[in-house]
Amino acid sequence: MNPFDTTIYHAINNLSGHIVWFDHTMMFISKYALEIYALLFILFWLTLPRSRPESRHALVLSFFSGIFALVINFIIAHFWARPRPFVSLQPGTFHQLIPHAADASFPSDHGSGSFGFAAATWKLNKWISRTFTTFAIIVIFSRVYTGVHWPTDVLASVVVGVIAAFIVRKFSRFFYPITNFGLKLFRLQPKTTKRVTRYRP
Repeated sequence: MNPFDTTIYHAINNLSGHIVWFDHTMMFISKYALEIYALLFILFWLTLPRSRPESRHALVLSFFSGIFALVINFIIAHFWARPRPFVSLQPGTFHQLIPHAADASFPSDHGSGSFGFAAATWKLNKWISRTFTTFAIIVIFSRVYTGVHWPTDVLASVVVGVIAAFIVRKFSRFFYPITNFGLKLFRLQPKTTKRVTRYRP
């Protein structure tokens, strides 16, 4: 444990236990972030303008960036199995609002996945980007608030997510077949062109 982690952790975690509805909101987001993202992906995929297939391509990149971020986390956890706060701290000095396995804490899977999703859409579609980024910030806050992660766990997860998104976007062209398959499957091809061939941010 380091002074930064313990100080910031307690400052955030001690906010819990005072406002019931806010506790339950943070608990819900912390537990069901993946399901919420799934709903957001479906919502955007089905409602984005047909004339902007590149926006749906941003969703494809977003999905794979989140997955890649989790792969990076898996590798890191095998080299550094950092204990979670509820393992390291004395009972009664923190609030753990949700149950969690005592597995590796660094980096946060929820945070890495969330920022992988978000960062992949930056400058590609403002509505997806703003929604995903705002929700990602709420997710990493909720993980500390509910007592299952250290602050540096979630800060590191931001870095992992952004790196994952950067790498995936570098290989954007290789994901066009997947986007085009999705457009064809859902009959969302724009009238002017049948395929996504490049981005128009």
